[in-house]
Amino acid sequence: MVHGTSGFRGTRAGVTAGSAPRNQSDSVVGENLPRIRVPYWCAKGHETRLVFVKLPEDQIPIRWDCPKCGLVAVREQGEATMERADDEVFKSHLDYVKERRSSQDAEIVLAGALKRLRARGVLADELLGDT
Repeated sequence: MVHGTSGFRGTRAGVTAGSAPRNQSDSVVGENLPRIRVPYWCAKGHETRLVFVKLPEDQIPIRWDCPKCGLVAVREQGEATMERADDEVFKSHLDYVKERRSSQDAEIVLAGALKRLRARGVLADELLGDT
């Protein structure tokens, strides 16, 4: 069942709207904050709908990075451009990781993770083809 509300409180299968979380007593029910759904469109036409707590208009972002292509998405359809300002360079998660770690660091982290997985019996050497 899909609820029309956002995941601010979290949901699980079988929960009805307005019910209290199972791990809290019946006397503790969270306050429902008013929410607003804001659409953003990028130059490629991708639409992203975000849910915010209802804030004054000047506190809702006018731009948002499109999660599909990385271009800048704006709140008015058809007004986005394909180019970013020079001071706004889109970086993926991988770009940020590469800024923090060298290739040698990445190899060390990977080797450690594989060693821990093999020790727990989660990853067999034959699957990697490196034996």
